Amino acid sequence: MDLWLSDRITDLSRSRLQKIIESGQVTLNQEICTQKKTILKSGDVINVDIPPPVTSSVIAQSIPLDVVYEDEYLIIINKPANFVVHPSPGHQDGTLVNALLAHCPDLQGIGGVERPGIVHRLDKDTTGVMVVAKTEPVLRSLQEQIKAKTATREYFGVVYGSPRQESGTVDLPIGRHPVDRKKMAIVPVEKGGREAVTHWQLQERLGNYSLIKFQLETGRTHQIRVHASHIKHPIIGDPLYSAGHSVGVNLTGQALHAFRLTLVHPITQEVIESIAPLPPEMEKLLRMLRK
Repeated sequence: MDLWLSDRITDLSRSRLQKIIESGQVTLNQEICTQKKTILKSGDVINVDIPPPVTSSVIAQSIPLDVVYEDEYLIIINKPANFVVHPSPGHQDGTLVNALLAHCPDLQGIGGVERPGIVHRLDKDTTGVMVVAKTEPVLRSLQEQIKAKTATREYFGVVYGSPRQESGTVDLPIGRHPVDRKKMAIVPVEKGGREAVTHWQLQERLGNYSLIKFQLETGRTHQIRVHASHIKHPIIGDPLYSAGHSVGVNLTGQALHAFRLTLVHPITQEVIESIAPLPPEMEKLLRMLRK
C-alpha cells in the first residue's frame, strides 16, 4: 500500500504516507485500512484523505534575515554568527527556524507540519549561505542534490599555520567524540563514524596563518572544523577544536564562512549560484594578518 501510494502521490514522502495510512485516513474498497503492508490487487479502489499541515509548535518570531534569494519554493539566506539554526535544549527560540516561520507565510508543510525544510545546517558560529525548502518535494530534491554531490558548498576558513602543499583532501570518517559528547572526532566506521570528505585549497599565506578554501563532499557535523584540526591547521577562533592564541580580533565565532552555494532549482531546473561576502569580522581579521 505505502509503496503504491508513494509512486503516485509524489508530493509526499513515503514515511509521511505511512503515517497517513496508520492514522486511518486511507480507505481500501470503502473500508479503513491502517496497514501499510497491505497487498493490493487489480480493481482495488483506494481513497486518501490528506490532512492540511498542522501548525508548528515552534513560535514564529520576527527576526531580521539577510535574504540572498527567495521564491515560492525555497529561500537562501546569509546566516550571521551566533545564530542557531534549529530549536534545541538551551535554544528554544531566537533560531533561524523561528525567524523563517514569521518570514515565510507560504510554507506548504514538511511531514504534515507547517515548518521550513532545513536542507543542511551551519554551526551556530559559522556564517554564510544556506538553503531552506518551503515544500516537501523541494526539500527531498535539494537533499538528493547534496547526497549526489551535484550541489556544491564552498567555504573560506582562516587557519593557524601554513600548509606545505597547495591543496589536499581529507577522507576520514567522523563520529561523536568518545569522551567529550559536545565534540565530534575522527572515528572509524566500525565504531560508528560516518564517511566524511573535505577538499581544501590554499588561497593566501599570511605569515603563520593561512586563508583556505574548503569544499564539502559530505555534510557531517563540524566536518571542516574536525578535518582542519586533524591536519594541524585548526580554524582560528574555534572554541572546540583549536587551542590557539588570540590573534587580536574579537571574533563572535570561528573564522569559517560558507561563501558560495551552487544548486539546481528543483522546479525551474535553473542553476542558482549564491555568494555571501565575508562578514566584517573576518575581513578585519584578514586585514590585520596581512599587515
